[in-house]
Amino acid sequence: MDMELKHQSPVEVSTECLVIGVFEGDTLEGPAQQVDSASGEMISRLLKSGDIKTDNGATTLLHDVPGIKASRVLVVGCGDGDKRNPIRFQAACRAAGVFLRDHAVTEAHVCLHELPIGALDTDWRLRHAALAIDLGNYRYVATKAPGKSAPKPLASTSFSGDDDLADALDQARGLAVGFRAARELGNLPPNICTPAYLARYATGIAERHDHCSIEVLKRKEMAELGMGALLAVGQGSANPPRLVVLRYNGAADDQAPYVLVGKGVTFDTGGISLKPRQGMEEMKYDMCGAAAVIGTFEAVAAMGLPVNLVTIVAAVENMPDGKSYRPGDVITSMAGKTIEILNTDAEGRLALCDALTYGERFEPAAIIDVATLTGACVVALGHHATAVMTRDDSLADELIEAGQYAADRGWRLPLWEDYDSQLKTPFADMKNVGGMPAGAITAGCFLGRFMRDQRWAHLDIAGAAWEGNGRDGASGRPVGLLTQYLIDRAG
Repeated sequence: MDMELKHQSPVEVSTECLVIGVFEGDTLEGPAQQVDSASGEMISRLLKSGDIKTDNGATTLLHDVPGIKASRVLVVGCGDGDKRNPIRFQAACRAAGVFLRDHAVTEAHVCLHELPIGALDTDWRLRHAALAIDLGNYRYVATKAPGKSAPKPLASTSFSGDDDLADALDQARGLAVGFRAARELGNLPPNICTPAYLARYATGIAERHDHCSIEVLKRKEMAELGMGALLAVGQGSANPPRLVVLRYNGAADDQAPYVLVGKGVTFDTGGISLKPRQGMEEMKYDMCGAAAVIGTFEAVAAMGLPVNLVTIVAAVENMPDGKSYRPGDVITSMAGKTIEILNTDAEGRLALCDALTYGERFEPAAIIDVATLTGACVVALGHHATAVMTRDDSLADELIEAGQYAADRGWRLPLWEDYDSQLKTPFADMKNVGGMPAGAITAGCFLGRFMRDQRWAHLDIAGAAWEGNGRDGASGRPVGLLTQYLIDRAG
């Protein structure tokens, strides 16, 4: 979707659809007040009669509004004005994007960012409104073509504002590219989105953007490096694993890079520890950590941020087979640590630990892994927050602050030594599960054993990576949090 700024007042813009926002109550603000005055108080009358709904995210389409040049006016309810906040604002803007996608307009002019939201400035409001409109405008079509009579998504959207908002709109464009990449990868079926497909997709990104390069390690190269944990996960699959290493050099060569590591389990049956059949189709989303770090990489490259970034994707498929690894096996990781396998369905941490060890060679300023790692995280936080785990208080603060600003929130869980004791076993340096109590945390403790000397954080996105039960598709999170973290580091 193209995005541009227009300097005209809302009543003067010639557009297929003008988008304004209203709060509950009798007082109209900003563009809504201007349209109301130009139309002989049409908006006020329809609000009073109840024909315009003001619940947050409610949408009402008006035709032939007098006194303005727009063909239609979409009035978006923003709820109680005393409860306005970033999450509610984002939801209202996204509802507008969904409505426009599903109706007979291909171009619109949006004024929602002109509504005040606490102390948040116009740059923030424009960036988030533009991104939310694009998120709502997304439709998955890779394996399901829209019907002949289906409305087309928006091709272009303009936003009211002067040239001093250009940087904010550039950020929205970059974020939109990153979110779309992450959502599309997450939504693809596992017979298409294999480890090899992820490698090809990442190669395309490196070829499209400046200052980017890529290296793809196959099974032989991983074996030579001693990646016994990652290889064990994939040894039962006909789709061989890949380690994808994307590099973006936007800063001086002597500036330490930030390293993002994504879990790319393109389908997870659980292996020998087979999952129940109900809901197993959702395990195509088990590569959403990889999708998120790839999307973040493309957002950073599209924006041309002055940072150095390395993105590592541990791409693998976990299948049951005569060659599959088993409960009771003891495997050796790239770090030389031995791991007793109690559950082959705790496979993501095995792929990640070798990828994290590989990431150390880049001497990172910080290394962050992202994974749909545990069902326990969904139990703890639901679908609203990303779990943030780290032993570094300042890194935790930076990530959570970035998530708050990006309306892509994280919540910190502890990594106390008390939990680490649950990984002890007499048969290896550690076991791959710590039992039922604090399952998300002990998974983080497992990864932390490979990151003793690094400024490292683990993000468990098992609840945040897709909407509800998965039927609404991949969310693209935490592209917003991660990209904002890197924007902050670039500043």
